[in-house]
Amino acid sequence: MNEKIWLSSPHMSGNEQAYIKEAFDTNWVAPLGPNVNGFENDLQSYLGKESHIAALASGTSALHLSLILLGVTAGDEVICQSKTFSASANPIVYQGATPVFVDSESTTWNLCPIQLEIAIKDRIAKGKKPKAIIAVHLYGMPYNVDAIHKVAKTYDIPIIEDSAESLGSHYKGQNCGTFGDLAILSFNGNKIITTSGGGALVAPTKALKDKAVFLATQARDNAPHYLHSHIGYNYRMSNIVAGIGRGQMTILDSHVAKRRANHEFYKNAFQHIDKISFLSEPEGYFSNRWLSCILLDSYDTREGLRLALEKENIESRPLWKPMHQQPVFKDAPSYLNGVSDELFEKGLCLPSGSNLSDVELNRVKTAINVYFEKC
Repeated sequence: MNEKIWLSSPHMSGNEQAYIKEAFDTNWVAPLGPNVNGFENDLQSYLGKESHIAALASGTSALHLSLILLGVTAGDEVICQSKTFSASANPIVYQGATPVFVDSESTTWNLCPIQLEIAIKDRIAKGKKPKAIIAVHLYGMPYNVDAIHKVAKTYDIPIIEDSAESLGSHYKGQNCGTFGDLAILSFNGNKIITTSGGGALVAPTKALKDKAVFLATQARDNAPHYLHSHIGYNYRMSNIVAGIGRGQMTILDSHVAKRRANHEFYKNAFQHIDKISFLSEPEGYFSNRWLSCILLDSYDTREGLRLALEKENIESRPLWKPMHQQPVFKDAPSYLNGVSDELFEKGLCLPSGSNLSDVELNRVKTAINVYFEKC
């Protein structure tokens, strides 16, 4: 059996150990310390545009705190892109609010501005103006920032920018993670850079960042004893984990370049196969190509290819199953145009890690070519 080729595995720089060793040597083994501050500063310098970073335990915790900071409470409604991972939607339910799912546009696979406005108008007509919008940069492709934010501004609804998959992507020269009223990042083990598990909240002001950190550290008030006037959470990133992040930041741009090169390799390798198509970058968009995704001509072709790759010990995965198809959200309001359903039916993610070797890429190429030759 050939060695496993993973979809997107962690890729260390070699610089992480120095920061971790420093944490141990100085006994900063806690959810605070110089690595936490340093990692936040590194991210702030990278993103620019007056970003203020709170390093947290996960991207999900960042989304949860973002909803709290925007005042989302029980009984509210929050619009969420349907074509995404469940972590984009779950924190809405944590707050006792209702997710309202909106479909995608075919040009970016992200939130459709037309369906977004339809949804907002209908919710308002039903007496429930949405409290926030969660917009996702899916697979690293920026959403249509101008159109989505125009709709949000028209109806005065804040945007939480889910940049879990898009660190290193940008739109018209501005980094993803700096467009929303709040934004979140993820450093899960399969992301562009990883802290094994971790995330961050990106705020436009220091005051909002400080409030997020306060809530993330059990909301302990300034008193000599343990005093709590708010419900808090254990959401802060540890100094050891942040050390991994600091080492990863040194090779972020090279990881993005390698993933984009993987995508170009696949495009060139399969340009002769008319049953395969790719999502193109519209003008002004720059995707980190976190995952290289293809669309096939049918569900049967997609599943046949996935199983053929699995037989060769090559991991692939269907595109995210839309949230409106998930059993746990079966009763949630949805505004659909069919795009995300088709993407799920025909889409497949190929191995995309920045540590893929030429040998591994050619194994994927050969396996796919053999499958279509047999077809």
